[in-house]
Amino acid sequence: MLFNSSVFVVGFLPLFLAGFVVAGWCWGGRAALVVLLAASLVFYGWWRPVFVPLLVGSIIGNYGLVRVMRRSRGRWRFRWLVGGLVADLGLLAWFKYAGLLAATGAGWLGVRAPDLGIVLPLGISFFTFQQVMYLVDSYRDETMVCGFLDYACFVGFFAHLLAGPIVRPREIVPQFAALTGRVRRDDLVAGLEVFLLGLAKKLVLADSLARFADPGFRAAGAGHSLSLVEAWVALLAYGAQIYFDFSGYSDMAIGLARMVGVRFPLNFRSPYQARDIADFWRRWNMTLSGFLRDYLYIPLGGNRHGAVRRNVNLMITMLLGGLWHGAAWRFMAWGGLHGLYLIVHQQWRRTGWRLHAGVAQAVTVLAVLIAWVPFRADNLRACWIMLRGLCGAAGVLLPAMIVRALPILRHVVTAVPVLPYLGAARTMSVVQAAALLALTWGIILLAPDIHTLRERGRNAALVAGFAFSVQALFFAPFARPFIYFQF
Repeated sequence: MLFNSSVFVVGFLPLFLAGFVVAGWCWGGRAALVVLLAASLVFYGWWRPVFVPLLVGSIIGNYGLVRVMRRSRGRWRFRWLVGGLVADLGLLAWFKYAGLLAATGAGWLGVRAPDLGIVLPLGISFFTFQQVMYLVDSYRDETMVCGFLDYACFVGFFAHLLAGPIVRPREIVPQFAALTGRVRRDDLVAGLEVFLLGLAKKLVLADSLARFADPGFRAAGAGHSLSLVEAWVALLAYGAQIYFDFSGYSDMAIGLARMVGVRFPLNFRSPYQARDIADFWRRWNMTLSGFLRDYLYIPLGGNRHGAVRRNVNLMITMLLGGLWHGAAWRFMAWGGLHGLYLIVHQQWRRTGWRLHAGVAQAVTVLAVLIAWVPFRADNLRACWIMLRGLCGAAGVLLPAMIVRALPILRHVVTAVPVLPYLGAARTMSVVQAAALLALTWGIILLAPDIHTLRERGRNAALVAGFAFSVQALFFAPFARPFIYFQF
């Protein structure tokens, strides 16, 4: 079930809120949490009910293991921790990476890759990380002892189950334990507002941008060369699409949790306004960045053992972070690029030189956009085709109608009837793409995020997107999945 589907917005969500309120009013906070957990299991099983036992079994197994670990001492306590991590990460590795490893091995041996028949369960990357955090924090005695219902809601709450944000146990578990089941009017209104703003990000902006990002990358995946304009439109559209898509999901998750009195952490804070790559990662998918820092980079040694070891730790962290995003080597290439960026940034800081703020931001945005190429491309060959197009190696083409309107362009471009891999391949697609990109990148680079907007600004954004959101919600031919849907 998708947050941006009509069945969720007008069916599941109102029924859940009504059940939560009635249970809380009649029987108290524990009953309200039972409704929340039951609704989450229905939500999770809507796509494929067969995976519900996997989620339930993972929750029960991890909760039981933590209880045993807390009662253990010395080496046994550490052994239980290692056993839990091996089980959780092993399960993730099987479902997510077994196919990749089998295909890679078959390629090396020159044989046909076996079909393992593995279907990736929804949200396994996220609920695995949630439980890894609880295991590690419990081992360190950094989180409270909680009952099974609180733990199950912490892991399985539908608001963040499929695509985050990744919430810390010490931040969220106490909130579930303290819930009374009463929904406050202020929380409901504030949550609904953030949810609707996130919905507008997805339906109005991200899905519109996808119409210009997908044709270019699809053509590159099929082996077709892209002209300069086609390649840059596709890349700029995708850079904005993934921001509005993922930040929109995070905002909807934050809004859903707020409706029932739970406060999730922010996940995005105008990341493309960062002036260096380290600041970008402090603003982009903030909960994942914090997880990678606290549960991977620092345990590896962080920056405590000199510059060389720090750079190695940075690269390992970003390579694994990239591979976590998907079972393909191109995701590791994306992570490796960001690891390289961070290492170069560290070396640059040591020189004491500083770029002008505007130049620094432009360099950061350009570096991030280039790194999106392997992230989005179907394979490394498509990545190369896209990079060639971005450099203009396949020529600079524009529709003849535009060249006739601006004759000066004849000296630098080649006139063609249409650009085949731009939007709907119509002459006006260039104009439509330019207008949409100007609007979305203007918002990205100049506007504050919705959580720091003043009330008047949030209301204006809500009014501006509401009618378009309703139209897309009820009249679009299908609900476009989030980029991080099956993840």
